[in-house]
Amino acid sequence: MLDPVFVCFLLFGIGALTFTLSTLTGGGGAMAQIPIMNALVGPNLAAPLVNLGAFISRPSRVLLFWKHIYWPVFWYYVPMAILGSFLASWWFSSLNAQWIQIVVGLFLISTVFQYRFGKKKQSFNMRLWYFMPLGLVVSFIGTLTGGMGPILNPFLLNLGLKKEALVGTKGAQSFFMGIGQITAYSAFGLLSDRVWLYGLCLGLGASLGNYIGKRLLYRISEKKFRQILIGYMVLSGVLLVYGAL
Repeated sequence: MLDPVFVCFLLFGIGALTFTLSTLTGGGGAMAQIPIMNALVGPNLAAPLVNLGAFISRPSRVLLFWKHIYWPVFWYYVPMAILGSFLASWWFSSLNAQWIQIVVGLFLISTVFQYRFGKKKQSFNMRLWYFMPLGLVVSFIGTLTGGMGPILNPFLLNLGLKKEALVGTKGAQSFFMGIGQITAYSAFGLLSDRVWLYGLCLGLGASLGNYIGKRLLYRISEKKFRQILIGYMVLSGVLLVYGAL
């Protein structure tokens, strides 16, 4: 068994690295942590730990990108996202989400063709009310698996959000969705003292990563950001399908 102090420092470093990358790729830091958390604490604790760490880090991202947040998307998305997190926590121990991961993974892989390798700015028409069912579905899957950030990126891109607006809006959405997730995890007894300690270390590291990521984000163009976003969505899709199979 690994020394808890060593695990805390390790989680801090993992949080900083993954959320620096997450800021540059439009989200997905939690998804990148899932395989590592599975190895460190086991699959039963991985999803609550990843979501707790991400939740602790989100106030920093919201504050860093506050002036860029596109609030209309937030108000359509968040109420249904909170409902989705409660439903998923209720079914957490009994529902197999592998087939859902395969479908989501294939969708993410398809984005490279939808956007013609980043040459297109939009691939389909997007309306604000679409974020209501999206909030329910994405929150449900993310609560079960521990992270599903990249799935929202195509919809936000097609609404016309630029790089800082996309990252900031997702941060605000995720923070309030996280309130529902953490409340639900607590209500169903999924957060032990160890998970809280490790989640705090992970979240503090992720907060540092948010700051570093924002500094780097200003240095890249919109086109480059879109290409990075699509590349990461494809990679995430491949990993989701591989992990599920």
